[in-house]
Amino acid sequence: MPRVVRVASFVAQSVAIGLALAFVAVLVRPELVGRVSMSTANQTSYAKAVAASAAAVANISAERVYNVPRNAFGRQGVTLRGRYLGSGVVIDREGYVVTNWHVIKDAEQVLVQLADGRIAIPKLVGTDPDTELALLKIDLPDLPEIRLGRSDTLEVGDVVLAIGNSLGLSQTVTMGIVSATGRGELEIAPFEDFIQTDAAINAGNSGGALVNTRGELVGINTAVIGMADDETMPEGLGFAIPVNLVRGVMQQLIANGRVIRGYLGVDEPRDLPADLARTLGIDDGSAVLITGVTGPAEAAGLRRDDVLTHINGERMFTRRQAMNLVASAQPGDRITIRVVRPDGTPFTTEAVLEERPRPP
Repeated sequence: MPRVVRVASFVAQSVAIGLALAFVAVLVRPELVGRVSMSTANQTSYAKAVAASAAAVANISAERVYNVPRNAFGRQGVTLRGRYLGSGVVIDREGYVVTNWHVIKDAEQVLVQLADGRIAIPKLVGTDPDTELALLKIDLPDLPEIRLGRSDTLEVGDVVLAIGNSLGLSQTVTMGIVSATGRGELEIAPFEDFIQTDAAINAGNSGGALVNTRGELVGINTAVIGMADDETMPEGLGFAIPVNLVRGVMQQLIANGRVIRGYLGVDEPRDLPADLARTLGIDDGSAVLITGVTGPAEAAGLRRDDVLTHINGERMFTRRQAMNLVASAQPGDRITIRVVRPDGTPFTTEAVLEERPRPP
């Protein structure tokens, strides 16, 4: 059975008998802007793209401490130190470095090593677990920076390059194509809009760069698909956060230290099952099933098993569409909601959004 594997390498520095620690890693992808058509016909080298971008891709090392409790035989518990290896991208000369949240999560110490060998201890600007992104800041002179491209102009079949600290081998470059855009429902993060690529992505690539043939950043590598038995790793199934999404998150983290999103209080919404759509007479069969309510949703009179069809007059077809629309609003915004009750009765109400709570 397929599962998503985050791609940050883990190196155990303390060992206890009978204990094995594995490594995990993740990748993510950016958002949207305008497009200039690119022709890669007969192109045999992408050295210029690498030269324009690779210097801005850094190695990230995060040290974590694990307390292993006393075992069933009464033996003393132990404290282990482990180091996770990932990647990051210097996005401007001010020293801002984007990476994946899981790369630096719960770290006691983080080190950023640039392609030229310089090492810095970064300041944590902010994290956004909802998109699997984190922003660091380093204080070094003469920093390289990567040019930000536009992920909304990517097309399936475009050539892309993945650059990162693959398996601890810094500045590793692999090539592939955009296999798909707008991938969601991967259970990597609450808000997903991933670029899928067949460029090889390995442990340590998490937080690294996905660039186009001009060397512009189009995504942040975040995850690969693996198999549940850990024995089979399908090739060509990597995922990156689009740069347009990265750009918006980065701007909010710099301004606020966090990302501020609207929150309705609809718990675990689901895409409406086809049989229920037929029962309720929803012709196109697409809407959002509410499985629980709290906060603003409860105050607005919404109930469990209501079927959400419209927000502010816009037809809602999927849970992801509804979540993104609410999240794009601000706390205090008032929205109009239309639902169909389980007995088929229509119901319209208004809700005042709160700020979305941060994941635990």
